[in-house]
Amino acid sequence: MSGIDPIFLEVLWNRLLSVVNEQQAALMRTAFSTIVRETQDLACGVFNTQGAMVAQSLTGTPGHINAMATGMRHLLAEYPPERLVEGDVLVTNDPWMTAGQINDITVATPVFRRGMIVGYFANTCHAADIGGRILSAEAREVYEEGLRLPIMKLFRAGEINRDLIGLIRANVRTPDETVGDLYAQTTSNEVGARALVEFMDEFGLDSIDPVAGEIMDRSEEAMRRSIESIPNGRYEHETWSDGFEAPIRIKVAVTVEDRDIHIDFAGSSPQSRRGINVVFNYTHAYASFAMKAAANPEVPHNEGAFRPVHVSAPEGSILNCRPPAAVASRHILGHFLPGVIFGALAEALPLMAAGSDPIWISVWRGRPADREDLFTFSLFQCGGGGARSGKDGLSATGFPSGVAGVPAEAVETLSSLIQHRRELRADSGGPGRFRGGLGQYTEMGCRTEEAWTVSAMVDRINHPPEGMLGGGPGARGELLLDGRESGRPKALLTLRPDQRVQLNLPGGGGFGDPLDRDPAMVLADAVEGYVSIAGAERDYGVVIRYTGPSGRMVRLPEDYRIDENATEALRSERRGRL
Repeated sequence: MSGIDPIFLEVLWNRLLSVVNEQQAALMRTAFSTIVRETQDLACGVFNTQGAMVAQSLTGTPGHINAMATGMRHLLAEYPPERLVEGDVLVTNDPWMTAGQINDITVATPVFRRGMIVGYFANTCHAADIGGRILSAEAREVYEEGLRLPIMKLFRAGEINRDLIGLIRANVRTPDETVGDLYAQTTSNEVGARALVEFMDEFGLDSIDPVAGEIMDRSEEAMRRSIESIPNGRYEHETWSDGFEAPIRIKVAVTVEDRDIHIDFAGSSPQSRRGINVVFNYTHAYASFAMKAAANPEVPHNEGAFRPVHVSAPEGSILNCRPPAAVASRHILGHFLPGVIFGALAEALPLMAAGSDPIWISVWRGRPADREDLFTFSLFQCGGGGARSGKDGLSATGFPSGVAGVPAEAVETLSSLIQHRRELRADSGGPGRFRGGLGQYTEMGCRTEEAWTVSAMVDRINHPPEGMLGGGPGARGELLLDGRESGRPKALLTLRPDQRVQLNLPGGGGFGDPLDRDPAMVLADAVEGYVSIAGAERDYGVVIRYTGPSGRMVRLPEDYRIDENATEALRSERRGRL
């Protein structure tokens, strides 16, 4: 296939993408849990006969997609082709084999055509519950965190493994959602497999391996050419997470050598006694994603794009933990990795400031006032993204996770939670020539007459997102009870029936000197409520006057103006101090 016409190859590539997007659509439409349907905490992909990922679906988180890509090798090592028959489906949630926590379940299906395996489909989804402790960072060993499934068959020759399903249902708090999602995962692979066989029939292909090999080789070459544009050298950076019992250091050295990148996390903290440890599979997933995003985000996301990126972390460190370490909240540290890598490359390739980084996952459990059954609901929320080298950061948008927010209507329909407040958090974006994205204020209550609980896996409360090249930090996050008392992050909190919980997410760091920001952009931010009038003067040296009636609830854009003389004087004074 080395001489394949590039236009024809593009046709084949786009058809492969349509196949995996069909797989994803089937998964989201048939899933039982809001985590898959609404939050889209999932990954879908198609693999060649050697288990190398050829293409991924449009939606998906890097921690699932890239970890699933490396995890397929473990599945095929356990079940090589001679041990598989048509109708078999494999499953595992072993953290060291796939996505790093037992709540993430990977389902893989071989595709048979004319009696031969021609490829594989796989997907990874976050389960609504997997037993053990409520998802948190409190555990000291992985055994406390729930039901751990070795690589095994979910279906044998088309027949469901009823013993396994019974075992799962007996060990989880949400049996219908957890088992229902397993069926949805299986069905989505079947949809993808059927579409792949139709694709092969249409184009007269006996195997997808030659096409896949050409796509991956071209992706690799494109990635290597992009790496060549980065100056050779060793670039270092470090950042800090709040951790659980003590702050966690994340240190990286990025070495550019012509057409290869080496990312080494030596110097990072040792593994923790609590459930914030990261398996190497997950570390590799987010590090390789970061370099692809930095070097060439347009390169197709497949095995070839990963080949020039070499990742290492000392065994026994927080980013390469040994079993049986607790790992349930591994996303907290894993989501820091793209930001710390971008920080290291700031001198050679300034991209974006640090953002809120970890998604805030909170797991709520209680008994509704009008029902006997307890509910368990997982809520995913995003803070502000870091400002970029030519644009403001995105507000309340997940990076690097890519998950979607859950509408308030879904929260209140599917649980007894009440979302009393949800709005962008003014002044939370780090000041800079380009402003960091805003975090959000949220406030939750519950319709219950009994005690209820929340496990809030949150970070950046003590260590705010850093700015880049003179930009200021984003606002710290807050976990408050009734607006006053600080709750303990990453632990299970017991609440009174009338109590309210405030989850106020951090903003992203700013990029460049705030005094270089166009005053007209500051004025626009003030009009929109992103920056307060006091914040405009304090952070940007821009004096804004409100000229409308003081009692007006709706303030119009024309009621705001920049005091040009006061702004020029204030900025000149501050620059003189520098």
